[in-house]
Amino acid sequence: MEPTRAVPIFDGHNDTLLDLYRPSPGKERTFFSQSEYGHIDLPRARAGGFGGGFFAVFIPAERGTSPTDRLPDGGAYEAPLPAPLELGYAQRIAMGMAGLLFKLEAESQGELKVVRSAAEIAACLESGTIAAILHFEGAEAIDPGLESLEVFYQAGLRSLGPVWSRPTAFGHGVPFAYPRSPDTGPGLTDAGKNLVKACNRMRIMLDLSHMNEAGFWDVASLSDAPLVATHSNAHALCQSSRNLTDKQLDAIKESDGMVGLNFAVSFLREDGRSDADTPLATMVAHVRYLVDRLGIERVGLGSDFDGATMPQAVGDVSGLPKLMDALADHFSEADLRKIAHENWLRVLRKTWGG
Repeated sequence: MEPTRAVPIFDGHNDTLLDLYRPSPGKERTFFSQSEYGHIDLPRARAGGFGGGFFAVFIPAERGTSPTDRLPDGGAYEAPLPAPLELGYAQRIAMGMAGLLFKLEAESQGELKVVRSAAEIAACLESGTIAAILHFEGAEAIDPGLESLEVFYQAGLRSLGPVWSRPTAFGHGVPFAYPRSPDTGPGLTDAGKNLVKACNRMRIMLDLSHMNEAGFWDVASLSDAPLVATHSNAHALCQSSRNLTDKQLDAIKESDGMVGLNFAVSFLREDGRSDADTPLATMVAHVRYLVDRLGIERVGLGSDFDGATMPQAVGDVSGLPKLMDALADHFSEADLRKIAHENWLRVLRKTWGG
């Protein structure tokens, strides 16, 4: 069956702010004009039925590259964890990237809104306004005493990953490795445990996508919120350290959380290769596996647009209907709506309230 084209897609992760804030030389662009570079801009978002999502603040190293550090094209590999970042530098970059998101909102003339509640997301999806959640991919900009967490929350922060794939004051990220389990090191520090409790109190969603296994289980034991991995896949189908084991998926199900499908080819392919010639069927296989393990109410999309190599079959945000077409051969229209955006609304209502 054909999916309903009017169904907007809410996405669990993009790195568009980074791509706009610190573009590669010669690839500068604007959010409001269609570009041959990057994956998301307003014209392509409209073409793809993109209703919004989690806009990540990712702090690159001072001479850093993209969030995935351009993984190898094939074979076994284990990239070392990058060095921790200095707090002052991280806070300066986070302020700049968050400020860029608010500037885009102001310049959009009502076409993009920074949202702070599930009700605001629902209203945006109804009206056609792109809904943007301010998300921190890694807590490098948060001080161990958590004073800055209060400030960023008041500014609009509603989702946070305690780590990206490097150490922070709060825990140890999972390295990019294949074939490898996510059991790669120690879990949360004492400061990390305090961060989990503070996020629960403030109803900031915790994102577990870059947590190693020990950190994942620390959060699972401490948090009273649904367990959410915004952009991860099934380890049973691709043995990347960034993917989730069946035991982790079972814990997510028990918490009534969810997982967003990551489109990064090296986290999709059975061979772990960073090869854009990856068919839609591989993406569908992960969705079906996740649905079988978690239930249809706990699976969504978490593209990693502007932060990873995408399958050529999707290309960029304008290609989202192609994925929905492929999923329509396996899921009903009602289930497609859940995958497209209803599951994100459900888990955010449960996490944020309202």
